Amino acid sequence: MKVSLIQNNAQPDEAATLAKVHALMMAALENDRPDLIVLTEYFHCYGLTVAEKRARAEDKTGAAYRFARDFAKEHKVFVHAGSMMERIEGEDRIYNTTYVFNREGEQVACYRKIHMFDIDTPDGLSYRESDGVRPGEDIATYEIDGLKVGCAICYDIRFAELFIELQKRECDVIILPAAFTLQTGKDHWEVLSQARAIETATYFVACGQTGATVVDGVKRACYGQSLVVDPWGLTVAKASDGETYVTATVDKAQIERVRGLIPVHKHRRLSC
Repeated sequence: MKVSLIQNNAQPDEAATLAKVHALMMAALENDRPDLIVLTEYFHCYGLTVAEKRARAEDKTGAAYRFARDFAKEHKVFVHAGSMMERIEGEDRIYNTTYVFNREGEQVACYRKIHMFDIDTPDGLSYRESDGVRPGEDIATYEIDGLKVGCAICYDIRFAELFIELQKRECDVIILPAAFTLQTGKDHWEVLSQARAIETATYFVACGQTGATVVDGVKRACYGQSLVVDPWGLTVAKASDGETYVTATVDKAQIERVRGLIPVHKHRRLSC
């Protein structure tokens, strides 16, 4: 299976952002012919205040949902639609939600980010995701061409128990859209991706936003460096800086080889 990661720099102008994403998706299709296209966290619109997120949140009739669904159907490709702002009826907060569409444009998975990014980074910036986003609760998986795929989003990467649960559900690939901060990304992004791949013996696909946005006058930069790590922990593809895409092949034989060499799934004794 071939997978293409679309690395973009989303901005508050949704129409302009989606136009750039569409161009990158078309380039990946024309050059690499992937089976699966992966988008970033908040691929359609980023750099918003809590109030703006509430106002922009949408349901399945919204522009971002229709964009990903229609692209999948038109081009006969799976689209793992990063994440988008999902409206919650009767609540001020929203969900940070991944939708996945098959080649017919049918929704085959929905995952709502479980772990909220409520931290103060070493460079002094504060992030309080839970002020505007409600945590999800459910694990999500789907199947494509004989492979089972597990879902996660950004800050989830730091919580090994989620990925052990995905391993228990026999996932072959785990996909993590993100908008990882530059400050934490330069030290933690790749090593955490490698750790998650090794401990689960899966391909780990991490698709991150790049570049900066400005929120309430404060510049917030994302690390980018979208990558694919194989089950042995080797980075087999990595995006350059800027808005671009990168493609890798998921090899089921490699998954089986690694699991045969180090069958951690058979040796685990402690439950999470």
